[in-house]
Amino acid sequence: MEAVNRKLIRPSLNEIKEQIAPPRRGQQQKKPVPPDQTNAENFYYVKQMQAKTPMVFVLRDGETLHGTIEWYDKCCLKVNRNGEPNLLLYKPSIKYMYKEA
Repeated sequence: MEAVNRKLIRPSLNEIKEQIAPPRRGQQQKKPVPPDQTNAENFYYVKQMQAKTPMVFVLRDGETLHGTIEWYDKCCLKVNRNGEPNLLLYKPSIKYMYKEA
């Protein structure tokens, strides 16, 4: 048998670039995925802590607590209260909260 020279067929670089190139302005682009966290909750807590804003916390069982936020973390808030013991509130136990009028 004779050895046959075989030439590999490869696409040119321009063809590959056209396949990979991002869509042009006229074509539809997918919307980017929104971030998992907006950090709005953290911003709100920091703002209330710095201003020492009097807050009202309404718990899931209907009880209301008054105080200021001293610090917070992923799962709880530390609330300072006047004339009463300070509390550590778990976030899931808070129904809602608002600024005291």
